[in-house]
Amino acid sequence: MRLTTLPRSRLPPTSSLLARSAFTPIMAPRRKASSVPEGYKEDLSKGKMLRFEDSLPRLPVPSLEETARRYLKSVHALVSETEYQRTKKAVDAFVGEEGKPLQERLLARAADPNCKSWLLDWWNHAAYLGYRDPVIPYVSYFYSYRDDRARRHPAKRAASVATAALEFKRQVDDGSLEPEYMRGQPMAMSTYQYMFNCCRIPGDSVDSPQKFPAADHEHIVVVRNNQFFKVPLTVNGQRLNNSELEQQIARIYEVAQPAPALGVLTVANRDRWADARKKLLAAHPANEQALRDIESSGFLICLDNAAPVTLEERAHQYWHGDGANRWFDKPLQFIVNDNGTAGFMGEHSMMDGSPTHRLNDHLNSLIFNHKIDLSEQPVRSGLPDPRPIAFHLSGEVLEAIDAAAKEHRQQISSHELKVQAYQGYGKGLIKKFKCSPDAYVQMVIQLAYFKMYGKNRPTYESASTRKFQEGRTETIRTVSDESVGFCHAITDPAVPREEAVRLFRAALTAHSKYTAEASDGRGVDRHLFGLKKLLREGEKLPALYEDPAYAYSASWYLSTSQLSSEFFNGYGWSQVIDDGFGIAYMINENSLNFNIVCKRLGAERMSHYLNEAASDLRDMLMPDLVAQPEKAKM
Repeated sequence: MRLTTLPRSRLPPTSSLLARSAFTPIMAPRRKASSVPEGYKEDLSKGKMLRFEDSLPRLPVPSLEETARRYLKSVHALVSETEYQRTKKAVDAFVGEEGKPLQERLLARAADPNCKSWLLDWWNHAAYLGYRDPVIPYVSYFYSYRDDRARRHPAKRAASVATAALEFKRQVDDGSLEPEYMRGQPMAMSTYQYMFNCCRIPGDSVDSPQKFPAADHEHIVVVRNNQFFKVPLTVNGQRLNNSELEQQIARIYEVAQPAPALGVLTVANRDRWADARKKLLAAHPANEQALRDIESSGFLICLDNAAPVTLEERAHQYWHGDGANRWFDKPLQFIVNDNGTAGFMGEHSMMDGSPTHRLNDHLNSLIFNHKIDLSEQPVRSGLPDPRPIAFHLSGEVLEAIDAAAKEHRQQISSHELKVQAYQGYGKGLIKKFKCSPDAYVQMVIQLAYFKMYGKNRPTYESASTRKFQEGRTETIRTVSDESVGFCHAITDPAVPREEAVRLFRAALTAHSKYTAEASDGRGVDRHLFGLKKLLREGEKLPALYEDPAYAYSASWYLSTSQLSSEFFNGYGWSQVIDDGFGIAYMINENSLNFNIVCKRLGAERMSHYLNEAASDLRDMLMPDLVAQPEKAKM
């Protein structure tokens, strides 16, 4: 499913990023262990977290006819009438004959009792593990935390983040974490196994995840000045308390010496990193254990030699920094700066955004709502100092480090990033307008793009399919005839406001309908991807896949995703094609936040148009809200 019509075409990395988990699941109130949703069975032998996994439904296979209808509707909004008729002819042939044997093979794969998801292995390989471009900037994503005024000192800040993360880790490790729910239905929790004590391992042409037993690897890794330290979490059978963790981290600040930027290898092209890793292992026998100490750690804490202040400075620091003082193959990296600001970097291959969103939202809730003990506690006098992880670097490895650092600088310098922190209103007012907040902000983005380019182009948003076994994401194709009609109407002074409002609400309805269908595993893109995977050697490629509209309609000029938290002041990643934008957004109660990334297309101008579009929608809808009679106060 490589797109070949543009210079650098990519599968959308699922923030979301992926694609990313854009459509944040609705968390139901905590259920009692005895409360079993209708139609589900619980197996408590698997622990609370995984008790519903085996009774989750499997990802469905839509019929050829319904995918054809949905696909044609999405394409109609993007192409000329002549192009559409050509596409319709190809689709009719696909439904009539060409696609039938592929559909039969896919149904057989889905029916295999040993296959929990017909999609998972294919998707993990195509979108992530087989993807060879650097994970930064193209795949991984960041969260920027709200400031903790009670813990400005970086060692205190890092210790509090570690303590809160370890409390969440305890629940994942012992299986006591309550599952997530969407509209009362339990969601797949299987990807949580790749959260802690896990690492992506580079390989020739394809990477692999490696999971390490938590009980045998009770340590985290802290990195400062590119020097890695192993910090045991248990000493003499007793867990380190928050004050002891703070002392360990403070000691690292004191003793860390500048070292070669070994971690920058993890941000290189994946094949080059696989080659460099072999050279690193060959350089000295001790390097194997040093690598294992990092890869098997619970997570990384990165103590950065930086002091970002503005939202854009923070976004740059958490998204990429200087490419060093990191190990980008780790699923979880918590980043703390010298001025106490903090954030998170997530590796995307085995988890989408929603699990790490829950982790990061939860750990900040523990800290800010005083749900864990971060008071001064006794520190044992006999605690050993954190141990530096010693690497022996050959000339070949040092050359690879220099090449990776140069490659990273070139990658980042070709990008631009802007943050639009819109303070005019947020979710509270959007709900008063009786609109879906996510659909509303998608129309803000569509209008902004239309203002900038005078047309709408293919737009990706991700929907979570974690209601199914081993579920990940499906594409929401945002652009519709309704959204295009609305963008034309609101920018045409001859169109009455009332008509623009009517078209706007029709666009919201179309978007919400597609979102619901995608979340039910009935989108277009994963189904067509799966069918194409089942072509056998020598079989003719169906005309649908050769039709230019197929590649164009999946060229994501806008790659978008939403994850919202009152504890975050930023969230983002990269665009997925060179001619496109990556727009991550948060919808908070009284504000909207957009992180805009592109390859020198005009991020600042897009930021301006997002601000303008958000104000335009408010001004369009406000007269109707003001005209509503006030509710009588009881």
